[in-house]
Amino acid sequence: MGRKDIHVGHTPEELRRFEERLLADADAFEQLLAEERFETGVRRIGLEQELFLIDEHGRPVGRAMEVLKSLGGPGTLYQPELARFNVEVALEPLLFEGDCLTRLERELRKHLAAVQRAAQHHGVDAVAIGILPTLGWEHLGLDWMTPLPRYAEINRTMRALRGGDFRIQIRGTDTLHATHDNLMLESFNTSFQLHMQVDPDEFAPMYNAMQLASGVVLAAAGNSPLLLGLRLWEETRIALFRQSVDMRSDHHQARGSRERVFFGDRWVKESVLELVRDDITHFRVILPLDDDEPWPAEVLARGEIPSLKALAMHNGTVYRWNRPVYGVFEGRPTLRIENRPLPAGPTVLDGLANLSFLFGLTLGLVEEFGDVGKKMPFHDCQANFFNAASTGLRAALHWLDGRTRPADELVLQLLPLAAKGLETAGIAADDANRYLDILAGRVASGQTGSRWLLEGFNRLHALVPRDEALQGITRDYVLRQRTTRPVHSWKPAAKPERQSRRAAYETVGQVMHRDLKTVQEEDAVRLAEAMMRWEGIRHIPVENAEGELVGLVTLSELLEALKAGKTVGDVHIGDIMRRDVRTVSASTRTLEAIRILREEKLSCLPVVRDGKLIGMLTSADFLVVSARLLE
Repeated sequence: MGRKDIHVGHTPEELRRFEERLLADADAFEQLLAEERFETGVRRIGLEQELFLIDEHGRPVGRAMEVLKSLGGPGTLYQPELARFNVEVALEPLLFEGDCLTRLERELRKHLAAVQRAAQHHGVDAVAIGILPTLGWEHLGLDWMTPLPRYAEINRTMRALRGGDFRIQIRGTDTLHATHDNLMLESFNTSFQLHMQVDPDEFAPMYNAMQLASGVVLAAAGNSPLLLGLRLWEETRIALFRQSVDMRSDHHQARGSRERVFFGDRWVKESVLELVRDDITHFRVILPLDDDEPWPAEVLARGEIPSLKALAMHNGTVYRWNRPVYGVFEGRPTLRIENRPLPAGPTVLDGLANLSFLFGLTLGLVEEFGDVGKKMPFHDCQANFFNAASTGLRAALHWLDGRTRPADELVLQLLPLAAKGLETAGIAADDANRYLDILAGRVASGQTGSRWLLEGFNRLHALVPRDEALQGITRDYVLRQRTTRPVHSWKPAAKPERQSRRAAYETVGQVMHRDLKTVQEEDAVRLAEAMMRWEGIRHIPVENAEGELVGLVTLSELLEALKAGKTVGDVHIGDIMRRDVRTVSASTRTLEAIRILREEKLSCLPVVRDGKLIGMLTSADFLVVSARLLE
């Protein structure tokens, strides 16, 4: 997330002062590189694990601040995130050698168990998954935002830069096409972020190798296929995060300005300075910070090491999928690469397998090929990344030999190179083999987290309504995550238990049907008659070209029109429709909707969001609900 000490309520003068500080930090960074002040010859690794907080039915719960308080409050290891249903665990860095992978696994399990105990103390649970399947539009309100001033300010600033709503369009098996007026969609993503310390003089080949390795690893690591009940990408986070914080105005998008979440557009040729300068020149400053330190030139003049807070702040608002990070460890400047594409989950073992493959392959590529940026066009590397995110192990990936292979085949072919990279780093052979074997088993079986979730959801949805299937697959996922078995050994999801059904029918959004048949005011009356007759329905909502609800045609009104001969000529839907229509929202409680139907003697209720039609609720829908709950 970058630095947290944001100064809220900034003025133009404060932003200009921050820009000056940022440029001074960039100069100091360059001086540190020129004077060879960075720690070298040391390879450390670290990770950050993000989590969702959920209730017994697998739905998000906004108790993050209470859970963090039970953990001693936000600190180095445990941090809040944008939404009140997310928390983060950040492990201390370890030297990348010997049995560090096993020790990292042990540390991660220990801290996840601590979060679990704190969550249970507040009656909730914690789960690691890329996108929680039970998230809905009702979880995008600002009341779900973590109540810290910096998040409200980030949301305000980004929306102002955007100049309007954020637009989301993702095509998979289903299609998501929506607009939203705040930043909360970003909180639907949770990741498994990895860090590797590198020497400045090896940065270019190491960074380029990690860029190339990222697409390959991502193909085998997908765990985020379901968003808002829709089946999208194998790793939908990549598309969602990219669009959910796209601050470019329509003009800047048309001009081809760079997105703030991006993979890159070229290889690094010589130095990390290329990325530092690139990010300053391409991306406007969003937020300043409290200016409570001497300027970096003064610190350097005293022979000390500056913190470069402004550079860290700006770097934290530019979301490269692999980004350089400056730090100070025990008084020495350090340089590391932060890898951000991998999703949280499915298990600790799967996460360590992904880490081992990524770091091993990165080191193996440098050892075998030197700088891969000189061996392959960047656009092929870029295509790999998005192909892998979209279709996972079925993706077609380009490689250094000029050939294109299926991702599953390429991953298996590259495992020996990853093993060689881990061996070069001094990783214990037993550790390397253990985690790489887990990844090999996943690829050979074809069962990634995304595949397990998608196939399970499809199977359950054939038996039960959508929200019941989403809750069922989430609960089953949580139970399997508690085991020590990696995802490729998981059995298919079980049919949801009947006693848990009630939670799937509490709101209108869970009960309404979305496959709507609609007409517009200008349409012929006979069209509505044919639709009712063919589809066996008694109500047809009327919407305009923007999807806004403007009326309703019922069977009784249609019969009266037909009886009066209103079927030809100038007679159209607008002449017979009811314009004063009672509506509800997706978050309306189901019992409240039933009360409205009964007391107002209605047979249907259109469901709208911001005036636009998103669903329909009829008395027949409640027969289905009643049958499900009475079984």
